[in-house]
Amino acid sequence: MAQGQVQVQKQEQALKQTQAITQQQMLQSHLVELPINQLLERINTEMDDNPALEAEPQPDADAAIDGRADDGGDTDAADDDYAAQHEREERQSALDEALAGIGRDDEDLPVYHGGASTAEEREEMVYGDTVSFYDELKEQMGETDLTDRQRTIMEYLIGSLDDDGLLRKSTDSIVDELAIYHGTETTPAEVDSVLARLQEFDPPGIGARSLQECLMLQIERRDDSRLKSLMREVVSRHFDEFTKKHWDKIQSSLSLTDLQAETLIRELRKLNPKPGASMGETIGRSVQQITPDFIVDTQDDGTVTFTLNTGDVPELRVSQSFVDTMRQYQDNKGSMSRQMKEALLYTKKKVDAAQGFIEAVKVRRRTLTLTMQAIINWQHRFFEDGDEASLRPMILKDIAEKTGLDISTVSRVTGSKYAQTRWGTFPLRHFFSDSFVTESGEELSTRRIKAALRDIVDAEDKRRPLSDDALKDELASRGYPIARRTVAKYREQLGIPIARLRK
Repeated sequence: MAQGQVQVQKQEQALKQTQAITQQQMLQSHLVELPINQLLERINTEMDDNPALEAEPQPDADAAIDGRADDGGDTDAADDDYAAQHEREERQSALDEALAGIGRDDEDLPVYHGGASTAEEREEMVYGDTVSFYDELKEQMGETDLTDRQRTIMEYLIGSLDDDGLLRKSTDSIVDELAIYHGTETTPAEVDSVLARLQEFDPPGIGARSLQECLMLQIERRDDSRLKSLMREVVSRHFDEFTKKHWDKIQSSLSLTDLQAETLIRELRKLNPKPGASMGETIGRSVQQITPDFIVDTQDDGTVTFTLNTGDVPELRVSQSFVDTMRQYQDNKGSMSRQMKEALLYTKKKVDAAQGFIEAVKVRRRTLTLTMQAIINWQHRFFEDGDEASLRPMILKDIAEKTGLDISTVSRVTGSKYAQTRWGTFPLRHFFSDSFVTESGEELSTRRIKAALRDIVDAEDKRRPLSDDALKDELASRGYPIARRTVAKYREQLGIPIARLRK
């Protein structure tokens, strides 16, 4: 009888372990599926529900700079604390995208080469009940003491800002346009004076004439500190190294310790390269910025690396008070009252849940890293040149085999996440496409064939548009020998009408 009870207890224990594993796997699968913004919401919800789960405290930036600069003492403890947050602090913000595209206003720096439209390069747009950032600036203008003449100039300056909130026109152009369109005779000095007033508006950086000035305006709004001085020196005197992310050169030039350099980099990355986008709507539409989960960096020598964007996601830990409480209860097991036992069970449950959640976040990080690395390896040429034609045929199964992950897991990773690249921000699904196998056995990307088909139709004589047979022949001459029925299918998928309707 006793043996039977033992067997039943073992079976119940095994069942509980199986259920626990299943619950943990479900949690991991759920977190893997979430993009960065939703992950942050999920973490905040979990911390609200579970007092045993808490965020690691962040070091004070100014204290890190000032403390190390003054005493120059032992940095081991601080460096160890910082190392625990190194991955999060290494994230790339929208600033990196702006640095990649800096050629728009600094001709001597690398030019951003993007094939997408401006709207596609920037962010996803959604409609909403908002006021445009132009209107918000005009509201601030209404609260500013200006003469009628200054108000006219400022209103024109506000209307001349681009969607990022920057002024891309020269002062001389503004002077000419005011004279032509408004009959207002002014001088570059007067326009610059009014522009300086505009640059005092919120958010900091608005009205800047270049990315460098935009960042400097934000730095100048900070309280005086050694950190502020270092940030100012980097952006004003080491901007070229800054745009190329030559952090080691900056650290050496400024004679910084590792801790100081890491802190400085983290604070620089908090600067906003697009102050206009942070104000809400642009041109009648509200802007919801897509936050990429991956920041892909392509060097001039073709080296492609990436970082996992952890955004504002904190490093998590189990509350020390809960750990201490568990230890106290366990040290007094023999004399515990019923109430103490219930408290111990509650504490253990919360600690186990916190540990399980922390592990699930780590699994998400590893899974996303594995998947993105495999995608980059497969589509390396595209990340080098940004040419859609460089995308190779790739399906979920290919990445699953490369990573050792289940196809369902790869699907969850790629379903709702984006990668910010030198060529624009793309959903991960963009890098996948079916293949077409020719009679000779060559595998071609359907996306590549469709792109060629689109080019042929765009270039055709609209007075004599090409039939599907003619399109088939033209594609074959370009190295895409597909059947006429396949041409018709791809044409329909592209929304291209038949020949007689294209006249």
